[in-house]
Amino acid sequence: MAIYPILQYPDPRLSQAGQVVTDFSDATQIIIDNMIETHYAQKNCAALAATQLGIPLQITVIDFSEEKNDLLVLVNPVLTPVGTQTTCTKEGCMSVGLYTNQHIQAKVERAETILVKAQDRYGQPIEFEADGFLAKCIQHECDHLHGKIFLDHLKQVTRQILEKKIRK
Repeated sequence: MAIYPILQYPDPRLSQAGQVVTDFSDATQIIIDNMIETHYAQKNCAALAATQLGIPLQITVIDFSEEKNDLLVLVNPVLTPVGTQTTCTKEGCMSVGLYTNQHIQAKVERAETILVKAQDRYGQPIEFEADGFLAKCIQHECDHLHGKIFLDHLKQVTRQILEKKIRK
């Protein structure tokens, strides 16, 4: 097992979308195992996307339980908002200051409830609705898988202020 380094903004690899996973062989399972180990090795980490680790694949691992015993692995996730209700809450990111203890946060508007269609780590289809913090977390991670970070959702002035804080 290995712990991968987490890419830090403004690394250009954070802007690259992950590729659809079609191979669920041992090599992919090793990547997922290493992602899980990397995730659990971090303090205050709710989830990690493969693209945050320089791995251009559509895989994310999520577990924000206190006991770290509620792991969710999503491969090739596709999200659909359910209804029109949105929420605007503060977000942080391991790739935007949180890993370096800068605690860069900003309010981001997200769908309150989403329908998630994905595959599990072995390629089996899964489908479920998520709301609240889980929905926010999945949307945040899926942004990473599409080459976006939470700063991309902000107004230009707010983004510039945070980027200045990051550069310090």
